[in-house]
Amino acid sequence: MDQCVTVERELEKVLHKFSGYGQLCERGLEELIDYTGGLKHEILQSHGQDAELSGTLSLVLTQCCKRIKDTVQKLASDHKDIHSSVSRVGKAIDKNFDSDISSVGIDGCWRADSQRLLNEVMVEHFFRQGMLDVAEELCQESGLSVDPSQKEPFVELNRILEALKVRVLRPALEWAVSNREMLIAQNSSLEFKLHRLYFISLLMGGTTNQREALQYAKNFQPFALNHQKDIQVLMGSLVYLRQGIENSPYVHLLDANQWADICDIFTRDACALLGLSVESPLSVSFSAGCVALPALINIKAVIEQRQCTGVWNQKDELPIEVDLGKKCWYHSIFACPILRQQTTDNNPPMKLVCGHIISRDALNKMFNGSKLKCPYCPMEQSPGDAKQIFF
Repeated sequence: MDQCVTVERELEKVLHKFSGYGQLCERGLEELIDYTGGLKHEILQSHGQDAELSGTLSLVLTQCCKRIKDTVQKLASDHKDIHSSVSRVGKAIDKNFDSDISSVGIDGCWRADSQRLLNEVMVEHFFRQGMLDVAEELCQESGLSVDPSQKEPFVELNRILEALKVRVLRPALEWAVSNREMLIAQNSSLEFKLHRLYFISLLMGGTTNQREALQYAKNFQPFALNHQKDIQVLMGSLVYLRQGIENSPYVHLLDANQWADICDIFTRDACALLGLSVESPLSVSFSAGCVALPALINIKAVIEQRQCTGVWNQKDELPIEVDLGKKCWYHSIFACPILRQQTTDNNPPMKLVCGHIISRDALNKMFNGSKLKCPYCPMEQSPGDAKQIFF
């Protein structure tokens, strides 16, 4: 992260200079245009178009040309200084980031099966982003066949999201109503919040929409049990239609952030109905790789420096634990307290009769004959009584 901060600092300097240069350039050119335009108008008024210039006017024009030349030279000099700042950004990137990351790559990771899986993940990512033409082009070039039924849900979701971004609620409301039972099953409040937003949009119209707002309030009836307080607030705001909601105690109903919130809620609930993660697996993997890469490059350099061969066998494990942050915690993990290793599918956690949990490898190493003594309590038991547990 320190490297990113360093590069970002250099980039901010460049952007600041660009902004200042743009304002200076615009102001300087406008002054020159006004000056030369006024001078031209003055010459035409006093001497006419074909008259010869006097010595005084020739001197004034000479000074005008000198002023233009000085301004252009100053702008060119400032522009050159910006180029040097841009080059410093490149140098900062080269200094703080390792351009060669092949040392932490795994040989054979791009086999045919892995390449096919990567293509599928990329296609799904493009579907999620609404880039359908790019996804179809990738399918054609990679020879990947995608079922049209796999694409259709993403087309509909992107259409609804685009409508929500321009504050059009009707497509989202129709989708929520058609999927009401499944949304209720997952305890979603999406449909109510969509109706709430539509009601607020009617309130913004003032007394003109009062009758329509009262009529639309009937849509809140199915949600009265779980959202009684919110509905009471909405009904209370009707009293202030004449003076305007923006001038009432209910001004918080007009918060613009709720439109971004409804987009997030719709994305989360729609993905849940489709059995998809809220975030694209490709973007999550890329972000995790960016966090883990510096640590892996450093440990690889240490391994090569100390000639510790065999420490990193480049299988499905890393030589060190990499903390990706809480945002990348998606499921529980268990580390064996005996071997101090994280359990895997081949080495799952096992629950002993006494309730303590160890890994299967630890279980196999600890039992003596037909008996096993728990490492945390004096209870003796049979290894066969241990049961695999699942997190």
